[in-house]
Amino acid sequence: MNNQNSIVGIFLGFLTGVIWLLLSLLGFITDFLVLIGLGGALGNILNILIALIGFLTFIWFGICLFKKAWHHCKWHKPGC
Repeated sequence: MNNQNSIVGIFLGFLTGVIWLLLSLLGFITDFLVLIGLGGALGNILNILIALIGFLTFIWFGICLFKKAWHHCKWHKPGC
């Protein structure tokens, strides 16, 4: 049960990174920052930081998810 919970946590981290990256790249974060009055240079910096954190989260949890899946398929289920 513990292994299943860790895989779910890694997948949720991966999914969170993807969502933050998409929100930032599609401009929703910029629109929200302008709406609350943080437009301009500060909004651009925050948007870049959110995109960078989302990308790093996407990469980190993606690698962890791949390693877990690879280990599971390689050792536990032949013919996966």
